Amino acid sequence: MNSSVDVLVFDLGGVLVDWNGIDPLVRLSQGKLNPEQARRFWMETPWIAELDTGACTPEAFSAAMAEHLGLDIDATEMTAQLDSWLRGAFPGAAEMLARLGARHRLAVLSNNNALHWDKIEREFDLLHRFDRLFASHLIGLRKPDDEVYRHVQQELDVPPHRIAFFDDNIECVDAARRAGWQAFHTKGLDQVQAALRANGWLDAV
Repeated sequence: MNSSVDVLVFDLGGVLVDWNGIDPLVRLSQGKLNPEQARRFWMETPWIAELDTGACTPEAFSAAMAEHLGLDIDATEMTAQLDSWLRGAFPGAAEMLARLGARHRLAVLSNNNALHWDKIEREFDLLHRFDRLFASHLIGLRKPDDEVYRHVQQELDVPPHRIAFFDDNIECVDAARRAGWQAFHTKGLDQVQAALRANGWLDAV
């Protein structure tokens, strides 16, 4: 194991998993949101926090989301849209995790919800490759709140500087760095692998 890290912690959507809630949301909003506004919608809207921490169902969230954004779509169709935006693991993600898992402890830290988590469990060959799973809707904590990083560090029982974290949202990366983690802003598997190789945590093939 590389001496500079004990645990590699990964976000899922946009890092290991093909989830794009930005471009479809821009289209659905019919010009109400630009891409950055759509990204921030997922980070900052109060209903997102409710969904991410398991305080509301995906169906209730879908109804509130459609109403909040003034979308001409009912809750059932909105839920189906949300489900369709989660497409699958990035090609090569499972193989990369298998290689990493031979030398490192691996964990997930993901803002997630019952709808998407169930689909990931059923259809994606990923979750069994991790030693620990920290899904926001199951632990009641979400990124980038400081408390979630303290919780994960305590559960992993390692010093903060020996955790390496990979996330596609800069707010979550910044919060992890404030917690003392080694944190990397990565979008897509290529950037994740580049960061891992640059630090000696993933051998070149």
